[in-house]
Amino acid sequence: MPWSTPFDDPISIRRGSLVTLQQAADYIMKLPEDAQQEPRWQIAVEHLIHAAEQGGGWLMFARIAMLRALNGDGEG
Repeated sequence: MPWSTPFDDPISIRRGSLVTLQQAADYIMKLPEDAQQEPRWQIAVEHLIHAAEQGGGWLMFARIAMLRALNGDGEG
């Protein structure tokens, strides 16, 4: 599945939305390096890669992982 594949529903962010796997990956790559290394973002990256390589249900999991990372889930 190409990186240009859109999510079923765009992911809203402050300045617009993330529509494709590539846009989500680019968003993460623009974060500061220390933020990128946080587990929530690492999980999101793993799911984006699985979605790009395998497709299927991974697209939904990638979207969920991005939403969780954006909302800071798992932080305490």
